Amino acid sequence: MKLLLLFVFLLLFSCHSVATVTIVTSDAEIPVIVEIADTLDEQALGLMYRTALAQDHGMLFVFEDEAYRTFWMKNTLLALDIVFIDADGIIVDSKQHFAPCDNEPCELYTSKEQSMYALEVNAGFVAAHGIDIGDRVNIKSNK
Repeated sequence: MKLLLLFVFLLLFSCHSVATVTIVTSDAEIPVIVEIADTLDEQALGLMYRTALAQDHGMLFVFEDEAYRTFWMKNTLLALDIVFIDADGIIVDSKQHFAPCDNEPCELYTSKEQSMYALEVNAGFVAAHGIDIGDRVNIKSNK
């Protein structure tokens, strides 16, 4: 059974599109290789069950419209930062150091502003790179 679950997980993981996101701050341009989660199934799975995420990697959630976005850390084994981005590519909010949810009900984290994208990266990434509200995010497909 565990082997079957691993196979299904790897199959789902391999279906993600990949892109390069560049976060442009006042001091630097920070490239991040991201998996694109643009379907409801991919968004529901997110980074659940992952035991590692490379320092310069993440997941970009792409939604159809701008809205307040809510995330939780159920079945997420990694501590994460979440950056919320509007339709124009401007960072409108960030949540930092979300710990995995060990007990239900899991806490919900909602963006302070409406966003069209959410970028999940390792916890500490936002602070380490000096990423702030108002910084710009550029997305380039690797296809």
